[in-house]
Amino acid sequence: MNRNKKRGGGGGGGSAPKGGRGGDRKGAKNGKRQSFKEDPFFTNESKKRLKYDEDIRSDESSDDDRNDAVGSGEEEEEAAEEIIEETPGEKKLRLTKEYLKRLGEHERKKKEDEDDDSDDDSEKEGDRDSLVAKVLQQQQLQDSGRLRRSIASRVQKPEATDEFRILVKHRQSVTAVVLSDDDVRGFSASKDGAILHWDVDSGKKEKYQWPSDEVLKSHGVKDPLGRATKHSKQLLALAVSSDGRYLASGGLDRHIHLWDTRTRQHVQAFPGHRGPVSCLTFRQGSSELFSGSYDRTVKIWNAEDRTYINTLYGHQGEVLSMDCLRKERLLTVGHDRSMMLFKVPEESRLVFRAPACSLECCSFISNDEFLSGSDNGSVELWTMLRKKPVCIVKNAHPLLAAHKDVEQKDGDRVPNGHIESYDCSSTYSWISSVTSCRGSDLAASGAGNGFVRLWSIESESNAIQPLHSLPVVGFVNSLAIAKSGGFLVAGVGKEPRLGRWGLIRAAQNGVAIHTLKLSSDTNKL
Repeated sequence: MNRNKKRGGGGGGGSAPKGGRGGDRKGAKNGKRQSFKEDPFFTNESKKRLKYDEDIRSDESSDDDRNDAVGSGEEEEEAAEEIIEETPGEKKLRLTKEYLKRLGEHERKKKEDEDDDSDDDSEKEGDRDSLVAKVLQQQQLQDSGRLRRSIASRVQKPEATDEFRILVKHRQSVTAVVLSDDDVRGFSASKDGAILHWDVDSGKKEKYQWPSDEVLKSHGVKDPLGRATKHSKQLLALAVSSDGRYLASGGLDRHIHLWDTRTRQHVQAFPGHRGPVSCLTFRQGSSELFSGSYDRTVKIWNAEDRTYINTLYGHQGEVLSMDCLRKERLLTVGHDRSMMLFKVPEESRLVFRAPACSLECCSFISNDEFLSGSDNGSVELWTMLRKKPVCIVKNAHPLLAAHKDVEQKDGDRVPNGHIESYDCSSTYSWISSVTSCRGSDLAASGAGNGFVRLWSIESESNAIQPLHSLPVVGFVNSLAIAKSGGFLVAGVGKEPRLGRWGLIRAAQNGVAIHTLKLSSDTNKL
């Protein structure tokens, strides 16, 4: 039937038989008939060519409507072809161009502030391009681990007067501390549900106020499960985005709460986990948020769009800690004695097994190297090339009886770097936190034995060398080192982060800060 319409039968004044030959009658009226070869059904030419030929014949009123319909269909098809899903390669190219544009604008403004009296625009443009190339090259080398800032060798031995000072006080044990990307502001959370926003230099603090239950429900909070009648406000994890706009918190209520750091207001709650949220981290340079829970899953969210993305499986025990750099790779440790490196775009993972101990915390050193702390008092160094640690420092935080001096003499040091004859099986020696100074060889670990220890990471020899011990009373539940290496902050509490199996009554709940004095040798990168 449709084929007959396209062909157009009937002579100049002949009447068309019944059966739907209105098109033939219309063609006869206009005195124009299509030949057999002009029928699009029998032609092998492309649609675009057909569209072109039909437009040429558009002077006949009988074909106007049909050509318009074909043309509009072609335009819709071409528009649909343009609106296709972005491939991973195209996404990386787009993000790279945006990053280069931002970096170029930053270098241009910086150069303009320095050289206001220079009038050579071409020279400025060339200098700016070379600066951008240099920054990108150095960043790529640092991210890959082939170039690392030498900060550990510049850290001077603390004097007797150098010690931790309490910057911010909390009512209960601090469970998490994070620093903004510019190291100017800090955030801390505690077991009583308090979230504090403080200035690193002055210590001035501002408290985040939890909204009412009605507002929380409007933001996505679900009713509590089981016999619980209300949500627990106890917090276990914090994370801040690279641009400093969003702060994420998680705890026993099984929700991820999103806050606006500019207004300190609650903006969204992400339900979905069926257990307490134990760890959070943002991917550097993006609004992609990862959350780990006691339900043994890892979930991915988008803070900007406030949407759920995906769930990662693999752990057979509670997920306790996680970390992420700029690449879409997530490092996690669980109570199943394993550490996993999730490659999110490839939807694959690498599994690393700890030797006869449970891993408690982890931290990236570079994209290919990472640290972990265990409940047997050991600190481990890992690489992507081996499924087992390349270096283990045993008894990293020995429990010193009767508050003995922590200074180690040459005769007291054993090959692994720990102090001989001291007990490390106590819960006070569990490694509760590890961190590193991004892009450098400086790392730190904390426990409940009364000290934060600084370490030097030697990649060439795959070794961890002890630097200094910084006295602090209490459980060090969280650590963060400034990007410059100039100071270190610790979240200290009377109790451990994830339980109440230990108690140090002499400790003060709060955020402690310690200045790290660096030598003036700035030639080393």
